[in-house]
Order: sequence, then structure tokens, then C-alpha cells
Amino acid sequence: MILVVAEKPSVGRDIARVLGCEGKGEGCIRGKNYIVTWALGHLVSLCEPDQLDPAYKRWRMEQLPMLPQRLPTRVLPKTQAQYAVVKALMLDQGVEKIICATDSGREGELIFRFIYHQAGCKKPVDRLWISSMTDAAIREGFARLKPDGAYDALYVSARCRAEADWLVGMNATRAFSLKYGALLSLGRVQTPTLNLIAQRDKEIREFVPQEYYEIRADFGDYQGLWLDPEKKEPRCMDEELAKTVCAQVRGQTGRVAQLRQEQKRTPPPQLFDLTALQREANRLMGLSAAQTLDIAQALYERHKLITYPRTDSRYLPGDMAPKVRQTLEHMPAPYAAWANPLLPKPPMPGRVYNDGKVSDHHAIVPTGQFAAMGRLSQGEARVMDMICRRLLAALYPDYEYLSTQVITQVGPHSFRTQGQTPLAEGWRALYREEKAQGKGAKGEKEEAQAKLPALQEGDTRKVEKVGKKRCKTKPPAPHTDASLLGLMEHAGRMIEDEALRESMKESGLGTPATRAAILERLIQVGYVVRKGKTLTATDKGIKLMQVAPQELASPETTGKWERSLSRMAREEDPEKLRERSGQFMGSIRRFSAFLVEAAKAADAQVRFAAEEPRPKKGGAPKVSALGRPCPLCGQGEVTANQKAFGCSRWREGCRFTIWRDALTRQGGPSLTVNHMKKLLDGQTLTLDGLAVSLAQGRLQARRDDPPAGKA
Repeated sequence: MILVVAEKPSVGRDIARVLGCEGKGEGCIRGKNYIVTWALGHLVSLCEPDQLDPAYKRWRMEQLPMLPQRLPTRVLPKTQAQYAVVKALMLDQGVEKIICATDSGREGELIFRFIYHQAGCKKPVDRLWISSMTDAAIREGFARLKPDGAYDALYVSARCRAEADWLVGMNATRAFSLKYGALLSLGRVQTPTLNLIAQRDKEIREFVPQEYYEIRADFGDYQGLWLDPEKKEPRCMDEELAKTVCAQVRGQTGRVAQLRQEQKRTPPPQLFDLTALQREANRLMGLSAAQTLDIAQALYERHKLITYPRTDSRYLPGDMAPKVRQTLEHMPAPYAAWANPLLPKPPMPGRVYNDGKVSDHHAIVPTGQFAAMGRLSQGEARVMDMICRRLLAALYPDYEYLSTQVITQVGPHSFRTQGQTPLAEGWRALYREEKAQGKGAKGEKEEAQAKLPALQEGDTRKVEKVGKKRCKTKPPAPHTDASLLGLMEHAGRMIEDEALRESMKESGLGTPATRAAILERLIQVGYVVRKGKTLTATDKGIKLMQVAPQELASPETTGKWERSLSRMAREEDPEKLRERSGQFMGSIRRFSAFLVEAAKAADAQVRFAAEEPRPKKGGAPKVSALGRPCPLCGQGEVTANQKAFGCSRWREGCRFTIWRDALTRQGGPSLTVNHMKKLLDGQTLTLDGLAVSLAQGRLQARRDDPPAGKA
């Protein structure tokens, strides 16, 4: 008998169906040759300090730094029942071999290895490594299993990451909390991320606007902006000079002194990795990084519509070209109209196919099974639309245009006009709607380009009107999930060049799979607040950045650690792997000791407001029953916690979940217990202009009359 261990019940059920397992057991599904069981995310984690030594239960500065040579693991209390099931199956004499089928990534490998070692299991393990949850992908994955030893480097990297976070977080949090008499959470990734937000807020607070004037001349069939003769910029910093320029050119004749035309092309946007998808969804839809990740995970696991979302690659391997063609052939309307021209001979551009730039997983693309498209929620449908369009756009030709710059001379004054004439629409055909709304397909604001008449050097035009406009320089924009994710991806540097971005990915803050959780953690501990799209630091967050050592606050420091972990994960030589991991953990232990000393020497004049202690990490959230049966399974009872409504039978696999903020992205309110009770009773509610109801266990919301200015 072979035991298959998945990461989540939903994935376990899909694998069991493909393997023909139908006999339901406690926490597992049994078949003739296979038993499929699952974790519930993490079942095992690193021990808490007081589990290493009871003396650590009381926080005292003289006990710091805590630098154990070995960090043992423990079973998490809230999931110990499922752990007992998995352990018993692993040690069952009838089980000869185990297949690790957790998520194909660093964290998935850690989840399985922690359980395997905690259970004391010694049986041989094979690894299932797939990038799609379709039945065909699962079968193909089982046909090419590898010994789990092939992924030892990935596990060592994952374990080093977990232990580094423990050592830095536990020591820094205790040391600074004791120093200031307040609960101050610090971490290897969250603190430099907070610093990015606090630094931007400081730039905005300290920004001093400068007045300047734009001088615009109307030449009848086109307009031009006055250029400063020294800086060659369309800004006049002196009001009297602006008045003088207007007086000198008014009613005069201008001559086209210079006309430059250049044929240019803009390549298509690259395929999505998770970070790029989160940034685009935040820009277009206002979704937080966590909301986009939840939607992408649902499209992958539940609907089987997209490939593995927690990827950091924006490329496909060359051998995927036939699968991409099949996907194009099966695309429904409206995508079929764009896919059909590609079908005779689908292109294989280097910006899409590059084996050398595919990491553990390739870019996010549709699986080619579109049957579930009609069952998607509004948010899921829009994210799926983004992924479909991006695949098509990436295969389309470049956008080609004629770039024109005209310098019109009026006496001693020069006026610049810039224009753009499309020559070949190329990939932009897929984004006509966004362009009409003033949104670029790559997430960057595109400069408006004037439509110019046919001009030649020496042509003359009379200045029919001229005027000056008072303007002010603007401060940097507050951070959003989109801008912050971009900085986290490249260790605090916003990099526009795509080739350089790729080379810097190893030096990011966190990983694509963890960045959303880091942002939510900063909000949870009270360091950051989210208002609409913007993220700003609170007074507590600002003060923490005043006292935190620069070595911890610096994104570059954490970026170097992340690069070391990435290289460790790819190391094939066992001896070099031990050397790399030893060097990394040695540096982390030295840094943890440094942080304790930094806390002792920190500015004692900074004061933090007193606050109520938070629940211990890992404690179960407060759950209350609503007294209503689950509308999905009909057997459990609907419960509520601070974030969501769910089913009491979630351990048995019921997937009923309604997030309290499910309506906020559509301009609606957070859902209350009273709202949910009425919805469960079959009522349709009107909430901030949204008609809201429940159907087959899913939230339905529509806005018949959208507010002015909203689509």
C-alpha cells in the first residue's frame, strides 16, 4: 500500500479521485493500492522558547540572546487530531512507501518533512511535483515521480529560512519589547518591509511643494509647451518670466525649427508570476495582495483553471509549446477571436519560452480546461480574464508606432510638441478597453500623446492663443500593495528594466508565496493601516523604525539572506549544501546576538503607548456559532470568527467560506453576523447599493445602478 500525503483536503480529494480511491476513512480516503491523507497546512512547527526551556516562559533581558544549536519541532495543538491520523498511517505496517504531494515549493516541502520527521518515519518517499491540478497533470505527475532526496536542498533551504525567522524574530521581539515596555514584533522580513512604508510616509511628510508655470501656445492645429532654454524642461519657475514669455509670443508667428520622427516598438508584457499578478490586480481592481492570492489559489485548486500560482517565474519551458497550443484551441469567447490568428503557427518568442529562466514552477497560464468559467465569482472572473489576456498578449506581435517630436520656434522661445502615430496595434488589441479608460496594460501610467497634423521643418503657424498655468510639484504617492510588492521583489529598489529585474529576484524581501502574509501581518500588529488602496505607517510603526537598527531595517540585508537561501535551494553537492547552510545559520546567530545588544543601547527617550496584550501566536481565533446549518454540506453549523464565516465541519473537508470583506472590493460593507444570518435564512439584502444573496453556498452580489464614475 502507498500513502499519499497532500497539503490540503481539497487537493487530497482531487488526487484520490484520479487514483480511484473511494473508501472514506477518518482524515483519509482509501483505495485498492493507495491511501490519500492530508495536512491542514502546517501540522508541525518549530518549538516555542518555553518548550525549549521553561525558564524562557518569562521574558527577561538577561536570558537573551536565545541561540539554541538545534531547534526541535512540535505538533500544533489545533491540528493535532489530523497529525495523529497522518502519523498512524505513516507508521502503519501495511504502508510500504510514501508519496509527498504537498504544494510543489519550498514551504510545501517543509510541511511534509516536518510531519515525516516528527512522526519518526523512515520509509522511502517519492515526490509528486506538478504545476496544475487538472486530472491529466496529476496522472502525468504520478508517472514521473522522483525520490524525495532530489529535493533535499529545497528542504534545507526551507528549514534554514524557518530557523532564521525564529532566531531573529524571537530575540529582536523580546529584546525591544523589554526595552520599551510594549509588545514590539520585529522580524527578518516584516521589519524592512515596514521600513519601506515608513520611509515613503516620511518623504511625503517632509515634501515641500514648488510652484512652477506651464506656458502653452496654441498654433491652431496643434499645441506646444514652452521649454526652459537651460534645463530643456517644460517648466517656468518664475511667474514674471512666464508673463514676459506670454507677452512676447502672443500673436506672433512660429516656425517648425525641428521635426524628429522615429519608428519605435513596444514588446508585449511578460506572463504573470504571482507578484506581477498581485500588482496588476491591485492596480486594476483594488485587490490586496492577500485577496489576489486567495483568488488565484481558488482558480488553481478548486476550479482547475490555472497553473500553480505561487511562482516567481515569468517564463515557460520550451516543451510546453504543444500544451499552449491546445489551450489556445479551446479558448472560449471572447478570447477565441484573439487566439484564432495564432493557431496556424503559434509563435515561440524568447520573452515567453526560456528554459534557463524557469524556476521550480513556470509562469501562471490557463490550463486549457475552461468548463468552470461560468461558475466563477466576479473577482475570480476578472483575475481569470487578466491571466487569459496576458497569455494571448505575450504571443502577439509588438506594438509599433511612429514617435514624433516637434520644436516650434517663436522668436527666442522654443515650444515642444510630442506625438505618437500607431502603425501596428499588435498586442495592444487585447487591452483596448483599458486604454480607453486611461490604464496601460503594463501597470504604468502612459503619457498622453497628441495627434499631430502633417508637418515639415520650415512650416509656419501663428500663435492663436497662449496662456500660463500655475502648477505645483507633487509629493511621492503613498504606497499601495502594487508599489510595495514591486519593492519587496527587488529588495527595496524599483527596477524598470526587465532583464535587471530578473537578476534581482533572488534578492527580494520574502518570496511570492509569503509577501501577502507579511503585509497583512504588519496591519494585524498595528504598524500599518490600509485606507482604500494606500498603506501608511501608524505612530507605533514610525516609532519602531526610529529605534530599530538599520541593519535589520535595511531591505538589502534581508535581500542578501534571501539570495543565499535561493542558492542553497539549488545546490546539488551535499557537502557544499552543508557548508552553505552552516555559514548562513552562523551569520543569523551572530546577527541575532547583535540585535539584542542594539536593543539594550537603543534610544530610551522614545515612548510607546501602552496596549492590551495580544493572544499567543498560534492560538485559535475566537469562534461563535450562528445557529444555522451549513448551506453547502447541510451537516455542519455555520460559525464566525474575526475574518470569515465557515462550516464547523471544515476538518472533514467542507469548503463553505464567506470572507467578511468579500463585498469591500465592490464598494460594499464588511459582512456582520446579523447580515449572514439573514442571508442564510434566504433573504436578499441591499447593502450600500449591492443586492446580496446566497446561492448554493456562494455569495452573489450585483449592483444594478453603479455609482457615478464607477464601471
